[in-house]
Amino acid sequence: MGQISAILQAAQQRAKEMNLPYQGTLHPDEAYEILQTAPGARLVDVRTRAELDWVGRVSGAVEIEWATYPGMKPNPHFIAQLEQQVDKEALAIFICRSGVRSHHAATAATQAGFSDCYNVLEGFEGDKGADGHRNTLGGWRVAGLPWEQS
Repeated sequence: MGQISAILQAAQQRAKEMNLPYQGTLHPDEAYEILQTAPGARLVDVRTRAELDWVGRVSGAVEIEWATYPGMKPNPHFIAQLEQQVDKEALAIFICRSGVRSHHAATAATQAGFSDCYNVLEGFEGDKGADGHRNTLGGWRVAGLPWEQS
């Protein structure tokens, strides 16, 4: 548990330095390590159904859209769906494509009373490379962490 504690402390320090309203920020490899070893930790993937189907998904993740496709309209039932699938005391790790929607989801979850929310920096696909594609700079997939495609 010492390794997990060190990862969470670093994540909490990053959040403090960035003045974030939730518990912490994790790099993809740190998030994976926590999911493998911290009892009850849940990964909440907030990408759209289209992204999950076309780009890939993380096995075992709770999938709740933050915004719907097409149109990227906010999901008005996000918190209610989260409350049905994730315990408010659980360590909840939020991920999206690049870390932006998951930042908003972690913020909303914290405001709704979830006590241990973290955001995955770089998200599933990372930032765009010089070629304009999200396939070279960071993210869960580029880190070589487990994922699957339909």
